[in-house]
Amino acid sequence: MRLRLDLAYDGTDFHGWAAQPRLRTVQGELTAALATALRLPAVDVVCAGRTDAGVHARGQVVHLDVAEPPELGSLVRRLNGILPADVRVRRAAEAAPAFDARFGALWRRYAYRIADTPAAVDPLTRSHVLAWPRPLDEAAMNAASLLLVGRHDFASFCKQREGATTIRTLEELSWRRDDGVLVGTVRADAFCHSMVRSLVGCLIAIGEGRRPVDWADEILRAAVRSSSVAVVHAHGLTLEEVGYPPDDELESRVHQTMARRRPEEIDG
Repeated sequence: MRLRLDLAYDGTDFHGWAAQPRLRTVQGELTAALATALRLPAVDVVCAGRTDAGVHARGQVVHLDVAEPPELGSLVRRLNGILPADVRVRRAAEAAPAFDARFGALWRRYAYRIADTPAAVDPLTRSHVLAWPRPLDEAAMNAASLLLVGRHDFASFCKQREGATTIRTLEELSWRRDDGVLVGTVRADAFCHSMVRSLVGCLIAIGEGRRPVDWADEILRAAVRSSSVAVVHAHGLTLEEVGYPPDDELESRVHQTMARRRPEEIDG
């Protein structure tokens, strides 16, 4: 049986998703808990988005294969009894055999939250919202965001990995106020390393008025990473949701994704 698990976690005290020797990671905690709950020596999982150190998630998705189907409600309770408090399994479900949390995803949606006024800064959310010392113009940031939407080479906004493509389809990039906090919604088929935080860094410079709106397009078209674009802090970023096609389209989606990019080229 293939299982789908939906997870939430506070990334503050993790060195990212991916398991690393002697470092605390979300994958490491989850696989250890699964091995205990399922009484197996080891468990392999595949996630939708390999979040970086300090990045949070409300909508992370993983899949795993088990030889003997567990009772799913009991599995969720057992896992949450084993896992530390900063990781929760929100639900478990049987998935279609072709379901692939990584290659089957149509899109990933992230949110980046910024408190740019003293009234919006809440000490209780300091680990999840970036406190910015100057007010930002969301109208200018939205105008610049429109220049970045679409299928482009985002090399200017990514930490390049040898042999990996930086071509992505950015489906949505927009800003709104939520109780005074500026919230950026970023949705794409996939993201390369540090892409969202670099996009936000570029747009903050525009929102402050330090750069004109068309600077975003200028940076994009350069297709070369520039030190003038800051990579903002990880703690303002949360993986909110991952979208998948209907079950009867899963297999074709996996083939499409893998044909477009080699597996090692795809980040979260």
